[in-house]
Amino acid sequence: MATIAPPAPGTRFTRLNPVTGEVATEAKAFTVADANEAVEAAAAAFPAWSALGPNARRAALNKAADVLASKAEDFVEAMKGEIGATEGWARFNHMLAVGMIREAAALTTQIGGEVIPSDKPGCIAMAIREPVGVMLGIAPWNAPIILGVRAVAVPLACGNTMVLKASEQCPRTHSLIAEAFDEALPKGAVSIVTNAPADAPEIVGALIDHPHVRRINFTGSTAVGKIIAQRAAGHLKPVLLELGGKAPMLVLEDADLDEAVKAAAFGAFMNQGQICMSTERIIVVESVADAFVEKFKAKVGTMPVGDPREGKTPLGAVVDQKTVDHVQSLIDDAVAAGAVQVNGGASNGVLMPAHVIDKVTPAMKLFRDESFGPVVGVIRARDEAHAIELANDTEYGLSAAVFTRDTARGLRVARQIKSGICHVNGPTVHDEAQMPFGGVKSSGYGRFGGKAGIDSFTELRWITIETEPGHYPI
Repeated sequence: MATIAPPAPGTRFTRLNPVTGEVATEAKAFTVADANEAVEAAAAAFPAWSALGPNARRAALNKAADVLASKAEDFVEAMKGEIGATEGWARFNHMLAVGMIREAAALTTQIGGEVIPSDKPGCIAMAIREPVGVMLGIAPWNAPIILGVRAVAVPLACGNTMVLKASEQCPRTHSLIAEAFDEALPKGAVSIVTNAPADAPEIVGALIDHPHVRRINFTGSTAVGKIIAQRAAGHLKPVLLELGGKAPMLVLEDADLDEAVKAAAFGAFMNQGQICMSTERIIVVESVADAFVEKFKAKVGTMPVGDPREGKTPLGAVVDQKTVDHVQSLIDDAVAAGAVQVNGGASNGVLMPAHVIDKVTPAMKLFRDESFGPVVGVIRARDEAHAIELANDTEYGLSAAVFTRDTARGLRVARQIKSGICHVNGPTVHDEAQMPFGGVKSSGYGRFGGKAGIDSFTELRWITIETEPGHYPI
């Protein structure tokens, strides 16, 4: 079952509210034996679920979307308590996640194949897509409903069954997802695993090693993604990885600066910059840099931080004090090396104001290290070619953006940026359920979303039918 069973005494762990320090959630601390039972439940459910016709799977997934939609208030309270999210961010997560399930439901009749011409007389050759089996989805805390649903919805549409490994920082939020699927799908189609933080390496390793788990999808840090990929490689199990980012937003000299400022403020500071697509580097052509920074300073000045429980400010809490310390160390390093702080100020616990740091250079840590917090660096480029060079001077390659009034120029520049996603005259933060979502370089490999997700979550098989007598050389 997806619902967490009542645990034995001493097998629970707590998640503290990052704002108040009070207990936000108690959840079951799975052991390796418990995790193995979750896999076995998914394996037992696979034959029946995979044998369902596409419209039956579609109906079940649409029911799951309805159930998830009905839990809006529970999700909002869970996200506020577990990760200090604003109500707006929680409701956006919930809305998009419901849409993702409905999009997955619509894909059930799109899992097609083809007949391929054969050189052999009388041979009908087909390429068909079939479910893989049990899949493991490992979801992070930062956009927990979106990314938890994304880990399971399209795999389920393809006929697989799922084990959802919840984040230790939002076990209740992720458990609500599993409960919604549990109400709508057959028993065991989605099993959830929650674990104490200290047990994560052992639990994840056991899940990857389990012979019934055939593929893994993971959204999270590049460092952990590498560990997961290496562990899975030992079993020759394919992995889809959506990892870190250092998204650049290029502002060329002919850009509409007002539009660029709006997109930069949203891209850099939505959810306090704790999004894999967050704008972390604004690369501005020198001739318009002063004008851009002046406008951007004014815009960010209207975006205060406050207690997310009160819901009166656009910025809320970051997930923990470690994030504050990390972001502040990047700022201190940049300012000490000659950068200029344009916006910012002292933090009040995990309530950290939006920081804009101008005149950042490639020699500074803020240029290279993923901040995953409320800070953005402004880098000044000589011209378009230099802006592209700076954009590509990173190990990451998830999302990017280009602002120019010349759309043909924007497309030309976008084609030169090494990223899985690039938006012309739009923010780096943009997600839609039907789009191929993923990165290159240290941002990972493989794609979630739409028909690209079908490729990731099915096996492609070659099957032939002979319609004439065979002729063989021996």
